[in-house]
Amino acid sequence: MGLLRKFFSNTGKPEGTMGKVVVAMMNCGHAGIADWGFSHLTLRGDEEVLDCGCGGGANIAVFLKKLSAGRVTGLDYSPVSVEKARAVNADAIAAGRCSVVQGDVQALPFEDGQFDVVTAFETVYFWPNPAHCFAQVHRVLRRGGVFMITNEASGRTHSHEKWVKIVDNMSVYTGEELAAFLMQAGFARTEIDEDIAHDRVNVRAYKA
Repeated sequence: MGLLRKFFSNTGKPEGTMGKVVVAMMNCGHAGIADWGFSHLTLRGDEEVLDCGCGGGANIAVFLKKLSAGRVTGLDYSPVSVEKARAVNADAIAAGRCSVVQGDVQALPFEDGQFDVVTAFETVYFWPNPAHCFAQVHRVLRRGGVFMITNEASGRTHSHEKWVKIVDNMSVYTGEELAAFLMQAGFARTEIDEDIAHDRVNVRAYKA
């Protein structure tokens, strides 16, 4: 159990050789939930996007395909994840369409109103003080911007309980709990979509 706990806890902040394996696995294993999340997001094609907790950069690559004239920034506090995300999106970085930075969602290293879209795929489980982190997202969004959270754990079933026991510092929230944090952070309104059959939730929050 010690090794299993160490492996899965590495999903929160991938480190070392094991972290590199975890990041590669997440790029493949999270593709399905990411596709479902993207289905809730309508894009013009010229947006400035921030993907928080970008992991190995797979979702950055999806955004780059969807944006004909936009730009994508990835942020993660794991050096292993940042390294992998930069490698996956090296061509776009060289072309000036993408950047990947190491940073913390508790103090986002960006200007106020810098982004049209901010996303968080399979990551808010590990964010300390969600209302504070969400306020940081609210700050870097432009007026009319959207923050989209996609989780493969709806908080409605008991399936997540085994992961909370194994993975250190992991918290699972319902859509309503996330919406409450988002409204506390200053967002004007929220929308929630749940798929209980597949135990997943998508929440969009809009800045007035």
